[in-house]
Amino acid sequence: MATMSVLPEATVFVVDDDDAVRESLAFLLKSVGLKVESFPSAQDFLKSYNPARAGCLVLDIRMPGMSGLELQEKLKQMESMLPIIFITGHGDVPMAVKAIKAGAADFVQKPFRDQELIDRIREVLEEDASARVEKLQKAEILKCIDSLTEREREVMEQVVDGKANKVVAIDLNVSQRTVEIHRANVMDKMKARSLAQLVRLVMKARGEL
Repeated sequence: MATMSVLPEATVFVVDDDDAVRESLAFLLKSVGLKVESFPSAQDFLKSYNPARAGCLVLDIRMPGMSGLELQEKLKQMESMLPIIFITGHGDVPMAVKAIKAGAADFVQKPFRDQELIDRIREVLEEDASARVEKLQKAEILKCIDSLTEREREVMEQVVDGKANKVVAIDLNVSQRTVEIHRANVMDKMKARSLAQLVRLVMKARGEL
């Protein structure tokens, strides 16, 4: 099932209280064609952030006020999909490991090579785009499933489990012709061109793919 939805343009959000670091990071990333927005604090970032926006967050782990780890936790509470790359100092590795365990995409230790950071950001942006497409596709599948009648869902579940129309008819105590009609309706509403595609769609909806 192809989704017609268009993903928003990806943005790299840079959050660092050090003006020099923040400005140099923004300059570096813009120089390779990336869209960048920078913020001096976690609070300033949160004031303008929309969880629906695609991209990634390049975040200093140690900041006055709300720390990088606290911002990570706040974003998790907001159910944000935004992947995070932490910028860490030499003594911050234990904190960075904690951040990774909490779901961060990666951490880069100062001093880092510019190309190393750029490459990792591009990888994370691709992963974020893929995750958002997957989420849109799953939402579209669930919308199709919601359009089915209760009987159509029963038929779909049994067909997807590999049962022949004759067996489904016996299980549901209806005629085989009735099963065939429901099955045709299911294929139409689910926009599935084959049984194999229908199976994949249902597996994706169940989180099995």
